[in-house]
Amino acid sequence: MAARTIALLLGIQAAACLLAGEPADAPPAPDAILATLERGHPRLLLRDDRLAELKRLATSDALLATCISQVCADADTLCRAKAIEHVLIGPRLLSVSRECLHRVLVLGLAWRLTGRTAYLDQARATLLTVCAFSDWNPSHFLDVAEMSNAVGIGYDWLYPALAPTERDTIRTALIRLGLEEGVQAVGGFDGTLKHAFWVDSAFNWNQVCHGGLTVASLAVAESDPRYAQVLIASACRHLPTAIASYDPDGAWPEGPGYWAYATDYTVYCLAGMESALKTTFGLDQHAGLSTTGLYPVCVSGPTGLMPNFADAGDFSRFSGTPLLSWLGQHYHQAGLCDAQDAYLAAGRKATPLDIIWYRPSSGSSITLPLDRSFGGAVELGVMRSAWKDPNALYAYIKAGYNQVNHGHLDLGSFECDCLGERWVRDLGSDDYNLPGYFSGGTKGPRWRYFRLNSHSHSVPLIDGQDQLVAGKAKLLRFISADAPRAVVDLSSAYVPSASRVQRGISLIESRSALLVQDELELTRPADITWAITTDAAVEVQGGSAILTLHGKHMRATILAPAQAQFSVESAEQTAPQKPNHGVRRLLIVLAGASDSVRIAVRLAPQPPMPPLPALTPLSAW
Repeated sequence: MAARTIALLLGIQAAACLLAGEPADAPPAPDAILATLERGHPRLLLRDDRLAELKRLATSDALLATCISQVCADADTLCRAKAIEHVLIGPRLLSVSRECLHRVLVLGLAWRLTGRTAYLDQARATLLTVCAFSDWNPSHFLDVAEMSNAVGIGYDWLYPALAPTERDTIRTALIRLGLEEGVQAVGGFDGTLKHAFWVDSAFNWNQVCHGGLTVASLAVAESDPRYAQVLIASACRHLPTAIASYDPDGAWPEGPGYWAYATDYTVYCLAGMESALKTTFGLDQHAGLSTTGLYPVCVSGPTGLMPNFADAGDFSRFSGTPLLSWLGQHYHQAGLCDAQDAYLAAGRKATPLDIIWYRPSSGSSITLPLDRSFGGAVELGVMRSAWKDPNALYAYIKAGYNQVNHGHLDLGSFECDCLGERWVRDLGSDDYNLPGYFSGGTKGPRWRYFRLNSHSHSVPLIDGQDQLVAGKAKLLRFISADAPRAVVDLSSAYVPSASRVQRGISLIESRSALLVQDELELTRPADITWAITTDAAVEVQGGSAILTLHGKHMRATILAPAQAQFSVESAEQTAPQKPNHGVRRLLIVLAGASDSVRIAVRLAPQPPMPPLPALTPLSAW
């Protein structure tokens, strides 16, 4: 089964699983947090009773057996890998901590499944290597949290096979390099220190840091309980701030690219608590978290590409994630588990977490709606012509807040798939190590970079100026119908040049074409630029343009204003920014526009070319 059809297999009605209100369980007093601690090892993520269940199931479940073979093959490769080195890339050690986690999970699981000493020896060597580092880079605390998570899991899983001296070495390093740093960051043992900014952040730093430290503290909780008492108490107090960012319906404000990172560590935290303490202290009781498994499935295009807004990586694709299996089991949504099974059956390479959270397919199925809106700090309106067709027409439009974490100056931006290609695209992130990349104040250097400011995005420009950094946009209407449509109010991003700026997108002509319509009420004469960013070659023919990509063709046609013409410019940049090789900007430039301005463009496969549609005001959409 092709991965693009997997969305049809989700056996879940989003509205049926909403959880209302705040966490159901009040966080316990610190001295009661470990009252239900599983005393033996291993107790994190995969206890021995579950391991035995997986071994039995693999004898009759071909898909699980294949997953295990793939992970063991990865373990064979890692047995020949060089030792991890303490290497900073810019200010970050993340590539090292992620490699450590990868090796711990792959080698540790392969050893536990097979008993092969080569896997154990290499996993042990990995832990001892990183525990000999001088530090885990506390100046960039994500490094500490991720490494603590990795070493905590490794210590727990390998505990029965480690010599007492090895246990002492790893435990001591985990405490010195990870947990002590964590306790200081959350305010100290007595709560008198100023806590780090991430402690009550609404975004991924909160989840990653609390999640990694929670797992690590549970690994040593029987011998050194005070770390878990402080760090889990902090997680219970502050994680709800970040988890609430999934509300009301599972979207993630930092974009789909960061959805996986934030959700990975939310689940590490919750799954670690479940396996070691048999409770999550009610941290899982949020409506948005309970439905967030649908988010990456619903917003990915028929190309498999995700919406690339905010600091997403270039051409991020969604081909499943073991998070679907955990979320599906935890929230009793069998269709999410079945979806992940289908991704694996379609060729997704299995990870250790795919095995740990594996559940055989239940046969649940339901067809998802063609059109879906998501609320929250960054609203999306998503529409498509079909789920089964890899050539389907698809588009989304985003609203929200330009100052959201990892956000760009891109309110009203959209992307479009058709014919198996992405024709209108967002370029995503640049290099995080660029000077001032995260200095995003009103005049912050962040906005000098092409990929982050308005000039790279498919949004209107007035007199060539970026949108206001403090701009906000609201999804005014989202209507699913024969011609689905969404209207976004962008006005606050263009003050004082305009009193009203709105954009609408609609799938018209039986969902075979995309209409993009902008309406501006200018406060003074100005030059207006309409633009899309594309990888396609462009042939301009006055008021129309032929876009060609991988031998396929789309036509862009100006419906308004009359006599307007297209032009093309390069989107390529010079170092140290990413070069954007071959990327172009298709433009409409209206010089000296005044009063009320309407710009409308139709995008559709070429050929055929039906009669052009009549336009109606956005107020009538």
